[in-house]
Amino acid sequence: MSGRLNSAEPYALGLFRIVVGLLFACHGAAALFGVLGGAHGSGGTAEPGAWPNWYAAVIELVGGSLVLLGLGTRAAAFISSGAMAYAYFSVHQPEALWPLQNSGEGAAMYCWAMFLLVFTGSGAFGLDRLFTRHNGPRTAEQRTAEQTPVAA
Repeated sequence: MSGRLNSAEPYALGLFRIVVGLLFACHGAAALFGVLGGAHGSGGTAEPGAWPNWYAAVIELVGGSLVLLGLGTRAAAFISSGAMAYAYFSVHQPEALWPLQNSGEGAAMYCWAMFLLVFTGSGAFGLDRLFTRHNGPRTAEQRTAEQTPVAA
């Protein structure tokens, strides 16, 4: 059973990345353009150049889109995770200690989800795989196939 679960891991990770990236990008689009219910359901948008709201929204939209596509996943997830850590400690944590008390659950969850993607990469379905060449260790079968001449 665990062998089958292990073989499905890249696909589960890819789906996780897609969902997290999509939801994160939606937050940025809502804050920048007032779509999808606007910034936190208010229908308003972040004032261009306003610190930190506008910059956070740009990171959410761009970082979320890159994570969604699986393009530069580790770098985009690292910056996104840091932005959410900043949001949690500068906006939410001063209100109360626990995320349930300070409405910081979203920032905390996005921070840790993105942090996980820094270490795991994009998994399956990511565009990263189209642009990188796998240089890892080859199996014995791969080495034998490379050395076996092909009959013409």
